[in-house]
Amino acid sequence: MADKLEKYRNKRDASRTPEPMPDKAPSTGGSAFVIQEHHASSLHWDLRLEHDGVLASWAIPKGLPGDPATNHLAVHTEDHPMEYLDFHGEIPKGEYGGGSMTIWDRGTYEGEKWSDREVKVVLHGRRAKGRFVLFRTDGKNWMIHRMDPPTRDPFPPPEPMLAIERSRLPRDADEYAFEFAWGGSRLLVPIVGGRTEAARRHPWLRPFARSFGSRTAVLDGEIVTLAGSEVLVCYDLLYDDGRSLTGQPYTARRAALEALELSAARWQTAPSWPGQAKAVRQAAREQGLPGVVAKRLDSPYEAGESKHWILVPA
Repeated sequence: MADKLEKYRNKRDASRTPEPMPDKAPSTGGSAFVIQEHHASSLHWDLRLEHDGVLASWAIPKGLPGDPATNHLAVHTEDHPMEYLDFHGEIPKGEYGGGSMTIWDRGTYEGEKWSDREVKVVLHGRRAKGRFVLFRTDGKNWMIHRMDPPTRDPFPPPEPMLAIERSRLPRDADEYAFEFAWGGSRLLVPIVGGRTEAARRHPWLRPFARSFGSRTAVLDGEIVTLAGSEVLVCYDLLYDDGRSLTGQPYTARRAALEALELSAARWQTAPSWPGQAKAVRQAAREQGLPGVVAKRLDSPYEAGESKHWILVPA
């Protein structure tokens, strides 16, 4: 009988890696699955389905598709041992798949079809639910398609909300939050599968996107120069983990943004001060900033120019 785990063992040094290294595959007829978030040379997710005593495995760079209109690449890899259902930890650098691995989700599945070219399953996990089909294209490359309706709101239009300029601060200051006008380069940052198109122009944003893992998001902010380095200053959150926030008031979007706890050398959350119009304007003057932006607390996010955001020169 063929050793289904031979390829798995041949790729690993049992004396160095903490990964399970069983002698043989057990005879089981279960239907468990696990999805692991794998921070290796590139971030990806590993889908593993119990089948004939091993875990049939696919590496999915962008994670499970949330919309049937978009298929995701799924690279078929070697079968893994059943013990991998519970594996998480650090695979040493230099070893095959070196990097950290965490369990993103696990559960059971119903198998509707299984052949050399097509695998159709229904996942029953805490985060991964629904019908998916994996189908072979060429070589090790497969694709994964979601068969159920979309689980996520559509992304917002790629157009930022713009402030109108006024010479005076609003009289009803208690109805606004006040932020610095940074004078930087405006940037919307969409993040999908730990990646962002914004990194094409700003490669230093790649670790920022990776830090989101499988969480989808669209952030609004600016690229500014602080202490000689480019920094992304984020001041709004338009989309979070499959939900559009554009219809929610500024206060709700701001709370969701702050919950992300964005704080690093190259990215941060812009400060905001509800009701403190004069103090923020004075601080902007002292720091040589262009001015302040007053944002109505109850305002939704509107693409294009909006009366709900007011730019007042310092």
